Amino acid sequence: MPADTPFWSRLRHADRRPLLMARARIQGAIRAWLAARDFTEVDPAALQISPGNEAHLHGFATTAIGNDGQPRQMYLHTSPEFAMKKLLAAGETRIHAFAHVWRNRERGALHSPEFTMLEWYRVGEDYTVLMEDCAAFLGLAARAAGGDTFRFRDATCDPFAPPERLSLTDAFQRHAGIDLLATLGPDGTPSAPALAAGMDRAGIRHAPDDTWSDMLSRVLVEKVEPHLGHGRPTILDRYPVAEAALARPCPDDPRVAERFELYACGVELANGFGELTNPAEQRRRFAAEMDEKQRVYGERYPLDEDFLAALEQMPPASGIALGFDRLVMLATGAPRIDDVIWTPIA
Repeated sequence: MPADTPFWSRLRHADRRPLLMARARIQGAIRAWLAARDFTEVDPAALQISPGNEAHLHGFATTAIGNDGQPRQMYLHTSPEFAMKKLLAAGETRIHAFAHVWRNRERGALHSPEFTMLEWYRVGEDYTVLMEDCAAFLGLAARAAGGDTFRFRDATCDPFAPPERLSLTDAFQRHAGIDLLATLGPDGTPSAPALAAGMDRAGIRHAPDDTWSDMLSRVLVEKVEPHLGHGRPTILDRYPVAEAALARPCPDDPRVAERFELYACGVELANGFGELTNPAEQRRRFAAEMDEKQRVYGERYPLDEDFLAALEQMPPASGIALGFDRLVMLATGAPRIDDVIWTPIA
């Protein structure tokens, strides 16, 4: 069938329907699992003052017209995170959402400008509990899809196998031969010259004007990610603080943060944190992220002052976002994200 056949074609829909039915079963299984553990499903609003404040995430802007006829720029969220953390400040303790989110400049086999994110939070619990949740969801998805193997292209992963837990530092040493911690100061301040020297020794290209973050991303994408989640899932843990804008520092090493990502078949599935609740530090990090966005893309997003105020009341918590469509892709072996979205964007 031609690739440009619309999703509403009866023949194409007949081909996609088994994948969509598997999607529904997976969603139902995860909902039941969360409900059995006293999670409350919430429905965060998508229209926000700020779409998020990470340099390389791009929002969709819109104009809201008030009763006075005056325009006000607003955004569709790139994550329900800000809204859900406000609910934690309000007193909720275990919440989750299957939220539609929007990210501009993203389209491909693994990316859609509109997709579904499963996000959940646990108040007063360590972020390592989220790793256990992730392992449970992989098995639930496989069983609901009627299979025992995750697949993407030529990669496979056993969703029932205990995940390998690997620090980003160890991953850089293993797969790129780079000492990542040697590129960080005692407080976690990154050194671009130190990372450039490590890349030179490893024979990895970089540009003269690359920042430390640019170079870290290149090593991660080119040398590390292709090796993750093959055979069994991988949890890539303890990111440098400079790459964890919303996570708290690890208590045993302030250079790295309580941030992890989950991989299967070389595909990133989830991004979890021990949540930062210091509003002054969060403001500083957001400002730095927006300065970088201005430098690279010539634009910046406003800060959500309501969110920063809510952090004053937010209790210690752990939270995570999982790309639900990608989870369905791997569980069903679908080659493209559009194959498992009910009404993909043309």
